[in-house]
Amino acid sequence: MLGRGRRFHVETERLILRPPRHGDWRPWADLRADSADFLQPWEPVWADDHLGRRAFTNRVYWAQRAIAAGTAVPLFLIRREDDMLVGAITLDNIRRGPAQTATAGYWTGAPFARQGYMREALTAVVDHAFHVMDLSRIEAGCLPENTPSRHLLESCGFKYEGVAQAYLQISGRWRNHVLYSNLRADRRGRTGVG
Repeated sequence: MLGRGRRFHVETERLILRPPRHGDWRPWADLRADSADFLQPWEPVWADDHLGRRAFTNRVYWAQRAIAAGTAVPLFLIRREDDMLVGAITLDNIRRGPAQTATAGYWTGAPFARQGYMREALTAVVDHAFHVMDLSRIEAGCLPENTPSRHLLESCGFKYEGVAQAYLQISGRWRNHVLYSNLRADRRGRTGVG
């Protein structure tokens, strides 16, 4: 099912992917805090108020505006069996016109890692992007040493494209990233990983 704003969601076998809501603050803040050691090596430095209610409220309003404007689709991964927040995935930097592309970013809370939740979510979001949003290309990047993320991307049909030098600031310093893409009409075959 697909709608706008609060009603927008994508369903998978074990998950409901939906935009963040104001009531999600405490589960989100708790999961991020409990997973800090697991997440922070792969993310930009968290602001001092990263886990605060006001910062989360701003995040919810940004999500609503971004979905309405068609510039991003930020979604929380909610486990169907118990309504537990397990992570998040965002299609960001959506570009229309001749590009028809977006960038995927994601994270999973430490207790839910390596259980296939993100594979399920990323597969569904890519399918939604290609067949509902009519995008042609989804890009993603990660640190070269982030082997689990690289395997996730490859298992979801993303292909290695190269290295972007000083791509993002991670843990306070500019870091190279390996870049991957998934194409709606991919004729590239298997590509080697550098």
